[in-house]
Amino acid sequence: MSPRANSGKMGEHTNMPNVNESGEQPKRRAVTAESMAAKQRDISVSEFFAKNRHLLGFDNPRKALLTAVKEAVDNSLDACEEAGIVPEIWVHIEATGPNRYKVGVQDNGPGIVKKQIPLIFGKLLYGSKFHRLRMSRGQQGIGISAAGMYGMLTTGKPVKIVSMTSPKKPAHYFEIQIDTRRNMPEIINGKGDGEDFPAGEKGQKYITDHGIEWVSHYPIPDEQSHHQEVRSGTRVTIELEGRYQRGRGSVDEYLEQTAIANPHVTIHYVDPDSGEHTYSRSTTQLPPEPVEIKPHPYGIELGQLVTMLKDTSAHSMAQFLTTSFSRVSSGVAQKICEAAKIGARANPKKIGRHEADSLYKAIQGTKISAPASDCISPIGESLILKGLHHQLPGEFFCAATRPPAVYRGNPFLIEVGLAYGGASSTQKVTLDALTDLLSESDARSLKQFLLTTFDGVGATGADKILSQARMGTRQSPAKLKKEEIDQLFAAMKNVNLSENQSMQVLRYANRVPLQFQPAACAITQSVTGTNWRAYGLAQSRGQLPVGPVTIMVHVASVWVPFTSESKEAIASYPEITKELRLGLQAVGRKLAVYLNRRKRVRQEGERREIFLRYLGEVARAVATIKDYGDRPRNDLYGRLVDVAKRKTAVADTQLNDEGKQRENAAEEFGENVLIVNPEGNPDETAQPEPTT
Repeated sequence: MSPRANSGKMGEHTNMPNVNESGEQPKRRAVTAESMAAKQRDISVSEFFAKNRHLLGFDNPRKALLTAVKEAVDNSLDACEEAGIVPEIWVHIEATGPNRYKVGVQDNGPGIVKKQIPLIFGKLLYGSKFHRLRMSRGQQGIGISAAGMYGMLTTGKPVKIVSMTSPKKPAHYFEIQIDTRRNMPEIINGKGDGEDFPAGEKGQKYITDHGIEWVSHYPIPDEQSHHQEVRSGTRVTIELEGRYQRGRGSVDEYLEQTAIANPHVTIHYVDPDSGEHTYSRSTTQLPPEPVEIKPHPYGIELGQLVTMLKDTSAHSMAQFLTTSFSRVSSGVAQKICEAAKIGARANPKKIGRHEADSLYKAIQGTKISAPASDCISPIGESLILKGLHHQLPGEFFCAATRPPAVYRGNPFLIEVGLAYGGASSTQKVTLDALTDLLSESDARSLKQFLLTTFDGVGATGADKILSQARMGTRQSPAKLKKEEIDQLFAAMKNVNLSENQSMQVLRYANRVPLQFQPAACAITQSVTGTNWRAYGLAQSRGQLPVGPVTIMVHVASVWVPFTSESKEAIASYPEITKELRLGLQAVGRKLAVYLNRRKRVRQEGERREIFLRYLGEVARAVATIKDYGDRPRNDLYGRLVDVAKRKTAVADTQLNDEGKQRENAAEEFGENVLIVNPEGNPDETAQPEPTT
């Protein structure tokens, strides 16, 4: 038999099941219920998320770095606001090796008591926000502990925490890692108890000697020689595997967007290249403190109602309904009991499954007032305008806040801000920054680099830039020479993208920027589903509108319906999408008024220029026919100019920063409008002199 034939026969057996020498299939080993039970064990939540960390936003190094910063900053802002302290936050990212970074986030909040530190940073699903129905950035008690767990898994380094509750009390220092099998913290330093260091100068010496990172003083604005002492606060330091990259979806963009929605915060940021950036606050006014409310009857389900009946300490059904739910008075409780055919004095613990079902249907069928809205803390239209104007260039800003609404018994509120005008993001970048972005980018082509790095650059805009630079769309960004980078930079500065620039959408949930999964988010879907052509913007079906526009949408709620644990997109509940649509239409109408008025001013200005161009000839011709002298001819020219100005008076329209005419306030844009550079009169110095 030839080797070829042999190999063919062997190949025939490769797809056959395992057989023994006699050609029979071996018997499978019997598995009993007892042997299967011996292999089964419970899984802790931290062990589950350690294997499924993509669910929490740690699915790639670049996203992991941003998520770690985001979770720490969110916790700092919540702590400061709850304590009534105007937030001062420090974010420091330092490269410690290839694709390895040390992230440090510190605040001037109230600090954390010693016994709570290991549990907050070393145990998943531990926190104070999950059970409270009030607006807050965090919800599940997963974020910061998950960031520490990711750092431990990728670098083996523990999380380092410094907490100071008072300048007169010792500060606490912990090094913690998570035991994922038990979802419990393990304290590495201080023989398992952490370490304390004294306040004052002794404490500063201890910090310096032990290499502990802590910002003790910060400059006071407008007082360069004075510094404020950090009297309390918390600092968390996590070393993790990550990737730092500027542009869209970066830490830099997240912090800038955080400053827009939180105008009361100052962020001191040091990037991995040791560049220092400060996002200064535009107000010292803290948001109103949200009030905790009880669950609304419309927001519970049957199983939850059964559990509440079992766990209640109320002695009667009427007492149970009035004390367990919001907006249920004694009269409403009586109506519910009558509809369910249950006595108001019945013992809740003795309610059976059938009676609970009747009670649930009676609750849904009874008219109950919507829950109170003081559990929500909106940004406010005036502060939205301040935040947008402080961080974004533009000529027209407007904002609208919708009245509170309810989904599944949970109060929520929609706020929308809009900025029109300003330079494209491609024109704001520096040559050095562009060089760094090109070297850091993982895009395969220059067109992909422009689309994914700069907000608002559509496909048409990218093609215009590359055509101006005389470069191919498929060229590799990482392989560009210095001369080619200079060409690209010049093209990005010179090409006007205002006509082809896509709308930039800033999405927020409880003042937190949402950076990823825009297509799956109800906010983006509502923006693309709005007819922006009616408001003066070009738009293709199912696409974002085109123009130099930035739209900011904020969803504030006691419980934001995120599509996943990573909190990157908001679910499309009908009640939410309706309010989003109404909020977008409100700012769209204000934008339409501004664009129409600006268009009229420009058209009347062009019309006046045409008049002025020929008035000299008209005056000369009339003077010749009537045999006028020089003086009558000049008077005639002056009267004709006055007529032209009167007929094109719209060209003289000037608007104040509230969008109202300076001389005539009859026409208004509505409230909450800011105009930075309104179009005034055309240049009248170009008026021609009468022809001699």
